[in-house]
This record gives sequence, structure tokens and C-alpha cells, in this order.
Amino acid sequence: MNYVYLIGAGGIGMSALARYYNHAGAVVAGYDRVCSKLTSELEDEGISLHYEDDIRLIPKEFTENRENTLVIYTPAVPVSHSEYQFFLNNGFRIVKRSLALGNIASAKQCLAVAGTHGKTTTSTLLAHIFTHTGVGCTAFLGGISKNYHSNLLLDKGNYLVAEADEFDRSFLQLFPEIAVITSADADHLDIYSNQEHIREAFSMFASQVKGDGALVLKKDLGLDLSSLKVKRVYEYSYDKECDFYASSIKLYDGGFFKFDLNFPGGKIEECTVGVPGWVNVENCIAAASVAILSGIPPVAVKEAIKTFQGVERRFDIRLNNSKCSYIDDYAHHPKELSSAISSIRNIFSNRKITGIFQPHLYTRTRDFSEGFAESLSMLDELILLDIYPARELPIEGVTSEIIFRDVRLKNKIMVKKEELMEILAKREIDVLVTFGAGDIDRFVAPITEMLTERVKC
Repeated sequence: MNYVYLIGAGGIGMSALARYYNHAGAVVAGYDRVCSKLTSELEDEGISLHYEDDIRLIPKEFTENRENTLVIYTPAVPVSHSEYQFFLNNGFRIVKRSLALGNIASAKQCLAVAGTHGKTTTSTLLAHIFTHTGVGCTAFLGGISKNYHSNLLLDKGNYLVAEADEFDRSFLQLFPEIAVITSADADHLDIYSNQEHIREAFSMFASQVKGDGALVLKKDLGLDLSSLKVKRVYEYSYDKECDFYASSIKLYDGGFFKFDLNFPGGKIEECTVGVPGWVNVENCIAAASVAILSGIPPVAVKEAIKTFQGVERRFDIRLNNSKCSYIDDYAHHPKELSSAISSIRNIFSNRKITGIFQPHLYTRTRDFSEGFAESLSMLDELILLDIYPARELPIEGVTSEIIFRDVRLKNKIMVKKEELMEILAKREIDVLVTFGAGDIDRFVAPITEMLTERVKC
């Protein structure tokens, strides 16, 4: 296709596709609901975007070249979207993001990382290992790599690393040589209705791993593996003995860990991940297992993980000194919150941790309100924002209040987004963390700037 048009171009997965096709020489344009840092970067790279649902804004070279135009859309776009309807009703080739990625991946040796949480950091670290060691890979990532400042890596070799997204069963478009499943907790119940259906989808994904490949599962995941084609199946763990696990784990200042990485037939001694937190040790073991199974020498894996700088918005330490520390994290599920907060406790023991949380989606808030309250109770202080609706309409009776009332903290408040910076300006901050998958990321820069100025005083 000479022309590629993306509806929802600013999403993390869609923007990687936009960059891929733009680099391949296609004429790329698209629509997104809001202008963001990511969409501005796409425009700087020569991709034409607009931010109003209006078919008159679609460039003429796309509307006049139906046979040579591929239209890609994200399932977050409603079917009533006028541009989507225009392309649909005029016979254009229209595919979901997941199918477009699946088509690209089918021409490569696909290394896919799936899981309800942990997949972004794990896949980004895996891509970094392949790149740092010189093996190379093309990678479609669910976050911005801090090593490469992009969610897309390009390479002429045969490996492709893909974050395999379970939303809308997107990962069922992938047929990997090696796959990792980091978790299969209840999530996206608006799509799956219950955890049993989620686990069935992950089992289906596992069954799509090629017979001569390998499957790596977090220990005790408990999926139904009766339909597997692949013969090589491994388990990994943070610290429980299995195929791939850590031992001799030692915590150092700043939350960094040193550990031995055990694998079938050997051990890599005294490993250190370049980012802090026990959860990143676990992610490292998952990524390293794929690298080792792919034939990368263990000593090269050790050197690569030491230089990993992390992912923007994943345990992203923005400021850290004796007066004040600030971390930004994408956590938007109770399990993600509890893992992140426990890791923060490791790093900042005996300090007051204030969390700002923006719930994401009405359905997720409704389905997991008790779990959110339980996880947020691990903080010392909570500032709770309104729900970020994303693609959803409000649900009667579902507000941030249903989380707030069950949080077991004396120091907790609910605020509007518009009030947040003013409230923070008046508060004493020791350790501050922002959590959420909505537009809370727009506060990261001003909060960082405000706290940086404060510690200068």
C-alpha cells in the first residue's frame, strides 16, 4: 500500500504502526481525538494529523486512491465515527491495529510478550537485550523506551519483538516463535465478562506458539495448556525455583538489586538491572529467558540488562534527592498498584509516600473498586482524582467515591484535576507518585518542574 491512514493515530500501538509505515516509504496520515506529545512527534516526523472527526479533513490523496490506501483503526474508535464510516461505506480496505501488526509480524520471527501487567517493561527490556547485544530486532512497544526514546525499533534482521495486547483479543493475531505470558489476572471485563474468559483467551494465545518454538510462563500461572502445539514450555519466577529464577538476591541503596539469574544448565552471577524495584527483577528474568532461548550468550545478556534505562511512565523516577522524590507510573489495575507500591516501599523505607491516582474506565472502576481500595491503602496518603472515561460513557453510581470510601487511610482526599497543582503547591511532599493510564501524564512535567524548584529553595 502506498497510502496508510490511521484512525486513532496517537495511541501507543497505533503510533508505532504510523512510524513503521512512514519509515517504509508510505504516505501516512490520520486522525486522533487529542493533540499530545506523541502526536506532535509524529507530525514532526512528517505524518499529517488532524484532531476533528471530519471527512473533509482527510487528505485528498487518500480519498482519491482507494485501491492503494490501507486504513487502520483502533477498537477504541466508535463505529459511529464519521471517518470510519466514510472509509467503510466507500470500499476501502480497513483493518484493526492488531491485524496490521499480525501481518507485519508474520514475515519475521516473532517474540511476543503478553500479560495483563508487566508486558510493556518486559518487551522493552527484551528489545533492548537484542539491540544492545548486536543481534538486533524490530520492536513494536507499548511504551516509550528511555534507551531509544521511541516505541518503535527498526532492524533489517529477522527478529520482531511485539507487545501482545489482550484487549479486544488483539494478541490472537500473533503466531510467535517464542512467547512470554507474565500474568492473566481479571481485567477488561467489559470485553471478557469474567476471569475465566480471560484465561481462556490467554490459553488460546499460548496455543498459537509455533510447534518448534518455546513458551515461557510465570510460575503457577495455572492456564489450561491442553491445546499447545509447542513442546518446549518453561516457567520463570522472581525467587521460586523453576526453569528461570533469581537467587542470592540483595537490595542496595536506591532500590537496585543484585542477584544470580538461574537458567536450565547454568547461572549468570551478580546481575543488576539498570532500573530499581523488585518487580523489574521479575520482568528481567522473563526477558532474559527469551534471549537465552534465542541463543544470546548469557554474558551478553548480563551486560545488556545492566544498561537498561526503563520505560517512560513505568516506575519512572523523575526526581530523587534527600529532600523530595517523585515517581510516575502507568499502574491502572489493583495488582499493578500493589506491585508498584511495594517496590517503592523497598526503595524509600521509612518515608511518607503520597499517591495520586486517576482511575481509568468506569467499567474497571466498577469491577475492581475493592481491589483498588485495598492497594491504595498501602500508601501513607492518597489524592484521588475523577475517573478518566477514555472510550466509555458514564455508568450510573460509578464514581471515584466507590474506591475512596473503602480506602483505609486517615489522610485521603478527592480532588478535581483542575485543583491538583494548587493543592500540591500547598502540601509538604516527601515521596510523591502519580498512578494511572488516563491523561494524568499531562501533570508529570509540571509536577517535576514544581518539585525541582522547591528543592532548590
